[in-house]
Amino acid sequence: MNLRERYTTSVIPELKKQFGYKNTMAVPRIEKVVLNAGFGRLIANKTGDEARKILESISRDLGIIAGQRPVFAKARKSIAAFKLREGSSIGAKVTLRGKKMEDFLERLIHVMLPRSRDFRGIALSSVDGSGNLTIGIREHISFPEIAPEQSYVPFGVEITVVTTATTKEEGTELLRKMGVPFTAS
Repeated sequence: MNLRERYTTSVIPELKKQFGYKNTMAVPRIEKVVLNAGFGRLIANKTGDEARKILESISRDLGIIAGQRPVFAKARKSIAAFKLREGSSIGAKVTLRGKKMEDFLERLIHVMLPRSRDFRGIALSSVDGSGNLTIGIREHISFPEIAPEQSYVPFGVEITVVTTATTKEEGTELLRKMGVPFTAS
């Protein structure tokens, strides 16, 4: 059963019963998934050609992971202490919605997270007060789509699952019923 089927057949009735929603449209749902990768440190001391090579590699790998081309974030102002110039690329992000979001979450929950070394579950503190989940992955090569020998430079990825929940409890229950593996405590 995929995520959409699971949501409509089991999650909606359970959440309506648990939280007393009168209307099906009031039940929280997953709105979008955002992948962020900051790489300002990776290109800080590099020449133009090396920095371009790193940017292309990160763009390619993030595109493979998400199934969609990333958008680069530019520095708004120069900061000499960080060797940062205004207008230089310092990060990349991808926003997934709909079918691509569901496919990515399926892979994340059922393949990537259980495959991680010493994975015992996601801490409940990863869910914020609005019911959104944020996970940090130290190296992107833990995704099965990425071949480590073909990756030019390893980088970290932050994954944010945005829900329409209004409280932490609603968001946690929605994500738990959708299959996100939380720790027991």
